[in-house]
This record gives sequence, structure tokens and C-alpha cells, in this order.
Amino acid sequence: MPVWSLTKNMTSLRKLGSSDLEVFPLALGGNVFGWTADEQQSFAVLDAYTAAGGNFVDTADSYSAWVDGNSGGESETLIGKWIAARGNRDDVVIATKVSQHPEYPGLSAANIKAAADASLRRLGTDHIDLYYTHFDKPEVPVEEIIGALDELVRAGKVRHIAASNISAERLARSLAFSEREGLARYVALQPHYNLVSRDTYEGELRDLAEQAGLAAVPYYSLASGFLTGKYRPGATVDSARAGGAAKHLETERGRRVLAALDEIAQAHDVAVATVALAWLAAQPTVAAPIASARTVEQLPALLGVAGLTLTEEETGRLTEASA
Repeated sequence: MPVWSLTKNMTSLRKLGSSDLEVFPLALGGNVFGWTADEQQSFAVLDAYTAAGGNFVDTADSYSAWVDGNSGGESETLIGKWIAARGNRDDVVIATKVSQHPEYPGLSAANIKAAADASLRRLGTDHIDLYYTHFDKPEVPVEEIIGALDELVRAGKVRHIAASNISAERLARSLAFSEREGLARYVALQPHYNLVSRDTYEGELRDLAEQAGLAAVPYYSLASGFLTGKYRPGATVDSARAGGAAKHLETERGRRVLAALDEIAQAHDVAVATVALAWLAAQPTVAAPIASARTVEQLPALLGVAGLTLTEEETGRLTEASA
């Protein structure tokens, strides 16, 4: 299905937890911008995503510090340039994160505020719509973290706050402190969650998110590409993430999931990735899975999640295959 055949009328936006943010049911991952996608490719992907009705772009201040020659912030910088060129800041929900930038590591109050200012400069905007703590730092009291995030919200630099890679215990303490003191409260959670990686999120963490009304925005939604279906026995895939994806072929669980995805994708005449994302989008608390594309050609399979609703039997079959 070509990207341009997907229209803004095809799907309604989803409310993000208890916030006033309304987002497309697929968040576009910005980790590839400035890494495997250069400026021209990144702009083309962002243009195609928004032309199809997408409005939710996910990045982090550390993307992509792991690349030789990069220092972190490349993704934010490219997104900022694109927003400036298109003049569409009010049409896009921008999510970014703090704690992993080489120059702004950790979650001390001073660092959170300095890192936010640096992100705002790179993005060329006066506010961040959704600001995540990227990786929790248990050595920092939740009171200090929430206090700093609340200051950013009160200053108008951040609209809403969220957490990623956090334990249920720390999340519960954070929420309790926010409520007790009347401070900014997490509205979303970004867990590692997909059909072949369910254990981290399902259970105590998801139960808490459901009770607290938090929206989940899962990362690694396609298991580094494995759930696109392009990794097969004997196949060679040219991807920077090929090693992480191919390992799932070695497990019985991975092969079961792939077989179920193939059959359901064929029945709907859609891509395997579309089915994998649709299963995730149907799970409790999930508002929008995150997936990235380094080329426009990779987008249709991702955007297709907006128009695919699996039957109860299909969802159950995938859940059973991935157990």
C-alpha cells in the first residue's frame, strides 16, 4: 500500500493517558535520524509520515551518540531543522528524553533542567510536548526527579512528563509523590514491549500503568526488525540491527510467532510488520507503538496499523504463539 493512500480521515487520534495530547496510533521513532538516515532521508520520512496523518515523533537527546563522529543530539537537531523548514510545530507532538546524553548524564535536578534547555535549543522550539526520563537512576530520589520535572512544566518548557525503563516500585513512588504534593505527574510509560519480549512489561508494571491511567508507548515494537518478517533462515539482511533481530530465529517462540504472523498477514493482505504492530496496539494501556523507518519505502507497513483491527481470535492466536 503506498504511503499516500493513507489519509488523515482513516483513523482517529488516541488520547495519551490523562494528558490533553492526542496522538496517531503509530509513533515515529527518531533514533535513525542522523544515524542510518541522513538529513534528506529523514526529511522525506517525516514528510511522508505527517502526510499520512501521523503527528507523534519520538526522539531522545542521546540519539545517536553511539555512532562514530556523533556526540548526541543529532536526531533532535534534524527534527528541529525539519520543523523550521515546514513551519508545522503546532501540528506535531514531540517526545524526547533525558539521562543518557554524554554531556548531560543522569537525573539530578540540575542535569534535568540543563538537558531540557539543550534539547529545546536543538529542536528549535520553546516547549517539549512529552518529556521522558530515559533510564531511571535509582540513586536519585524520586522527589528530586519529579521536583525538577515539575519546574519545567510550570515554566512552560514541558507540557507533560513520562518515564521509560523504570521499575514498578519507583514508578509507584513517583506517582504517589506527585499526587501527595500536587506536582506534575507521569502520563505515559515507554516500556520495551513486543510479541517476542513481553515479560518486562506484562505483570506488575502494566497493572500499575492500567490502575494509574498511564498510556504505554512501547519501544522495540518490531524487535529490532525481526517482526517485519524479513529475517528468515538463510537470509542476509543489511541492517545495523541485524544481529539483535536474527537471534529470535533461534528460539522456538520466535519461529512460532513468525508463522502466526505470516498466516494472519496473508489473510488480511498486509505486511507482517502491520500485524505485529496491530497486536501491540490492541494490548491494554498501549496508545501508540514506536517504529522507525530510514526510508519512505519502509513506512507503509508501519502506517498500516492505523487501518488494521485484528479479530479476537487473531489477537488470541498471536498471544498464545508468543507465550
